[in-house]
Amino acid sequence: MRIVLDIWRQRDARDAGGFVRYDVGDVTEHMSFLEMLDVLNQRLVERGEDPVAFDSDCREGICGMCGFLVNGEPHGPLPNATICQTHMRHFGDGDVLRLEPWRASAFPVLKDLAVDRSAFDRIIAAGGYVSVRTGGAPEANAILVPKPAADRAMEAAACIGCGACVAACPNASAALFTGAKIAHLGVLPQGQPERGARVMSMSAQARAEGFGHCTTIGECATVCPAGIKLEVIARMNRDWLKASLTRREEAQPLAIAPRTSPMRFYEEAPPTVEPAKPGASATTKS
Repeated sequence: MRIVLDIWRQRDARDAGGFVRYDVGDVTEHMSFLEMLDVLNQRLVERGEDPVAFDSDCREGICGMCGFLVNGEPHGPLPNATICQTHMRHFGDGDVLRLEPWRASAFPVLKDLAVDRSAFDRIIAAGGYVSVRTGGAPEANAILVPKPAADRAMEAAACIGCGACVAACPNASAALFTGAKIAHLGVLPQGQPERGARVMSMSAQARAEGFGHCTTIGECATVCPAGIKLEVIARMNRDWLKASLTRREEAQPLAIAPRTSPMRFYEEAPPTVEPAKPGASATTKS
């Protein structure tokens, strides 16, 4: 089988980049997509050319390392599957495939198809944990967890953090990822004490990383290889609204004006009114 690849090649984040066409022959239907790229890279190395950079690790759809766009679709045409789980039998002889990295300002391109997804790590570090000393493994029945809550927690915890949701979203929002990491703790008894602080801290970090705002289009859930549902976003929004009322001193508006904005002119120090001199009106000084 012969496959034609138009691959985005970019040396680093400062390079303009562009598509380069490669003709890959002797592709078998039993190859995975990444194995086909391995064959291409081997031939490029033999010719003294730079191999195509792409992320991968377990190649079993578990770790979330792999991921790029295939003809504009995150992870390719298969539903609920990562690109490493996609085999060449799903493509035809002579197909032309366009490969490009995740497109989001929060995911800068490192090289070719590899992007920097450390923004996800910083969102989790902002609150995606339970900060208690747990010691050894507790007795399984020490804390009673209702079966529906356990099921919802497991479904949300299935998120592998691949970034496909961000790549598919027209707003480059990370709401599905952030909502999943908040929900899988928020529905369990262990996550209740920090539930409000968690949602406010993680959502604030997502905004700080430059991800867009969620408008509930649903493209994220459609391409998610783990099948994360939109309900985690609704749960996150509900928790945020509740926390913003009970933790007002920590709340920030969804649309935050930059520090240089005229809207912040009086924010640091409110205006003071100087006493009026005899025969003159009072003046305001900022």
